[in-house]
This record gives sequence, C-alpha cells and structure tokens, in this order.
Amino acid sequence: MAFVVTDNCIMCKYTDCVEVCPVDCFYEGPNFLVIDPDECIDCALCEPECPAEAIFEEDDLPADQKHFVELNAELAQKWENITEKKDPLPDAEKWDGVKNKIEHLEK
Repeated sequence: MAFVVTDNCIMCKYTDCVEVCPVDCFYEGPNFLVIDPDECIDCALCEPECPAEAIFEEDDLPADQKHFVELNAELAQKWENITEKKDPLPDAEKWDGVKNKIEHLEK
C-alpha cells in the first residue's frame, strides 16, 4: 500500500516530506503535493516529516479522505516531479488544520 497526501496539504504545501523520499515519488501542483502510488515504496519516511500531518498510509486513511487515493494517482501523472524542499505557501500556517479544503485545490 502506498502513502497518500490528503486534504490538509491543500493551501499549505509543506515540502519537508519531499526531502526524505528515497525514490522521489512526490509531484507538485500549484497548492498541493501528491504521491505517485506506483513509485512509492512504502518506506514511511515522509509521514512523520509532514508538519501538517497530511500524509497517511493508504490503509490508515480516515474515511472522509479515501477519495485522495485516486486523486494522488491521477495528479501524479499530470504534475512535475519535486525532489527538493521549498518554502511552504505564504499562508500555510493560516490554512493548516482548516477542514474540507478540496474546493481550493488547483489542478
């Protein structure tokens, strides 16, 4: 099972997780990151690095976040690979913890 980036990453886009990924399976959109499930090796290094606690193992996803499995797979095929840490979005602290941010996702 792959790891999945979920709702709380939207509008935050912390990239601490990218820095520790040994297989470079993160992809970057305008205001969200995703993990390519075909590239993820389930090493679990990214999960504790996420300041927004937005990364879950697929089997441990909260019920209301299950749709992010498909969304990660879809967007990983469209977005550019990211391999180095960058600054979070300017209002990341303000958005961290806000629920139901999917309407703000920029594809």
